[in-house]
Amino acid sequence: AVWQPLPASAADQGQGQDTLATGAATEGTATGTTAPAATARKAGQPAEPDAPADTVTGSVPSEDPEAADMGRLNLRESPVQYAPERATPDDAEPPGIRLGTMTLRPAFSQRLGVESNRTGGDKQQRTFWETGLKGSLTSDWSRHQLTVTGEGYWQRNLSGDGATDPRANVDADLRLDLSESTTAHLRAGYGFSREDTNDPNAISGASVQSGIHHFTGDASVEHDFGRLRGTLGADVERWLYSDAELSDGTKVSLSERNRTAGTLRARLGYEISPALIPFVEASIGRVLYDEKTDSGGYARSADVYAAKAGITSDFGEKLRGELSLGYRIQDFDDSRLDDIAAVTVDGNIAWSPHRGTDVDLGLSTTIDPSTTAGVSGAVIYALDATVTHQLRSDLVARLSGGTAWTDYPSDAGVSDSVKYTAGAGLSYSLNRYVDLTADVGYEYTDRRSATDSETWNAMVGLTTKR
Repeated sequence: AVWQPLPASAADQGQGQDTLATGAATEGTATGTTAPAATARKAGQPAEPDAPADTVTGSVPSEDPEAADMGRLNLRESPVQYAPERATPDDAEPPGIRLGTMTLRPAFSQRLGVESNRTGGDKQQRTFWETGLKGSLTSDWSRHQLTVTGEGYWQRNLSGDGATDPRANVDADLRLDLSESTTAHLRAGYGFSREDTNDPNAISGASVQSGIHHFTGDASVEHDFGRLRGTLGADVERWLYSDAELSDGTKVSLSERNRTAGTLRARLGYEISPALIPFVEASIGRVLYDEKTDSGGYARSADVYAAKAGITSDFGEKLRGELSLGYRIQDFDDSRLDDIAAVTVDGNIAWSPHRGTDVDLGLSTTIDPSTTAGVSGAVIYALDATVTHQLRSDLVARLSGGTAWTDYPSDAGVSDSVKYTAGAGLSYSLNRYVDLTADVGYEYTDRRSATDSETWNAMVGLTTKR
């Protein structure tokens, strides 16, 4: 059986012929040739008169671009207009220097500063140059990670007779990913600072105070037991004191203050959520002096016991850190020295209320051993805060403040003190490699039964980065 279409009515035939004629004319125009509009699509249909063709002169046909595209399968794509992207903070950072699988990011600074120091009725002023070197070295490994950070500053007086303030700090952290649930850390550090002239342990009348060398080492292993987090660690610290120099050139040895401290610690945490982990921690340690007794005949080596409870948080860029409350006691070998016992508050919090603004808060409690006969030492509670705000893509403002309370035993005969610090600064980026900086700072130390001290300083400089 052969299928035959039903005959169309006269009206339908006329309408269909008009449609075919229009399509044929369009196709002819698209290809640059004219086709008869009356060509029959089916046998038995009458032909219509030819559609008028456009007049063509020369060798290039007059075509409509939209009509020409109707017969193409792969049409031309119009250009895409991209909105300009905003620069991010990472875009402004220098790329660094590639060293195999490591990236080095050094920065060199040169600053000119003025400083005014007043202690009671004695006032000193100086103008100085400060040269600084700062950098970081970071690995780019698929497993494990090594991070090294360091900075050092050296000062030279151009005028005046104030004391210089050289300082340096280097820290290294090697993370070993032993398994999916076990991580180990090996850390080492070095720090150098000059003892403050106003410190109770400083040598009175010295033109150059002792330099303090501080070495640190740490090894720890962390393992996840489901929701439980266990950590075991061992810490070692070493303090070395250089000789102080008097105004007449005489040197005073402070080797009796050299000491080593070792600590074993254990921490257990419980994961309430990936962002909140409360924990408890206990530690036991020993402080051992190089010399069994100091110049006053006191044996200052001691046993140290500590415990604390706290919480760690990690909400990404918005909020992260750790806060703890505990108790620490240092039991001296010499029975004539009172034990130092104190409630400890420690923590560090990084908060970003909105993009471009960062707030860093630090809390610490430390025990500072004394060199005064019959005095065991002091407890220092410190609080510091820093706010950084990006005013523009190339302009950053900084505000800082802090306080430190040094608390001696009531019968120690040494004055307690409270130190207040404040600072402000601006950094303007000429480009990703050069910054202009300006900073001002203020420090005031209030002593209960001794002379107060006050320090102002201002610095401007240039920092180059790579």
